[in-house]
Amino acid sequence: MPKKFFKVDLVPALRRLEMLSKSLTTSRVVGAYRSVFKGKGLEFSGYREYTSEDDANLIDWKASARTNEILLKEYSEEREIDVFFLIDSSSNMLFGSTQKLKAEYIIELTASLSHAILEAGDNVGMALYTDKAKSPLIPSRGKTQFYQISKVLLNVENYGGNFDLKDAAKFIFNYLKKNAVIIIISDLLGWKDEWEDVMETLNTRFDVICIMVRDPRDKTLPVDVGEVVIQDPKTGKTLLIEPELIKHSYESIVKEQEEKIKKTLFKANVDFVDITTDESFVKPILNLFLRRAKRWR
Repeated sequence: MPKKFFKVDLVPALRRLEMLSKSLTTSRVVGAYRSVFKGKGLEFSGYREYTSEDDANLIDWKASARTNEILLKEYSEEREIDVFFLIDSSSNMLFGSTQKLKAEYIIELTASLSHAILEAGDNVGMALYTDKAKSPLIPSRGKTQFYQISKVLLNVENYGGNFDLKDAAKFIFNYLKKNAVIIIISDLLGWKDEWEDVMETLNTRFDVICIMVRDPRDKTLPVDVGEVVIQDPKTGKTLLIEPELIKHSYESIVKEQEEKIKKTLFKANVDFVDITTDESFVKPILNLFLRRAKRWR
């Protein structure tokens, strides 16, 4: 288990993560998020004076009569949205052929999205998950919540082991109230056969989004490298292979698997986005929001 490659000096790491999240969470991302995840309704926030540009149908004549001014009622969006990140922190995520392990990439992704959610005024919580929940945080607001999320993400002891989606779903049903937005982040590698049914069940109670984060080597193999030794991150077993000989078969299997994942999630009405660790996640996330907005118009 390559935790030795995943070292964190907490205080400077928290500062860097906050700065990174602010830079990646542009106003465009926050605005796109707000436009897609609507609140539960509107609440009265006060009165203001009528102008010629306003719709006359919105005039409150009773209030206007009391004050001898033409007044409009103003409303603000009553959001009260709970967003919860369920993050695969299994041994699979401690792999990387780029500058970042999958776990490190997911830390930046989750922190940035959390920052956007909090900027939009919503509640955000999370749990890292293997065979059990690691340091779960109930959805809440405020800067303190961002720091709590960051500390959990940066704790290397929360990583390693096997991911059990079925058990994670049981945890979610007991931990969260109905209608929360659940964002599952995983490479979706090695999930047990019943995961399709689990996703459908989760989506009956929650709004589920699945973000698949994979390393380029999860999708393709290098060429002209000769024989290489690969290791199973879960079992530690090693195998000597010659990538060029199995590259075509490997990529064909991966493509077939990913198509099945997309079809299964589409059938379960679960939103899906596929990201690799050698690309910025900003554009894929914006495209996800755009697809949701178009579907809900």
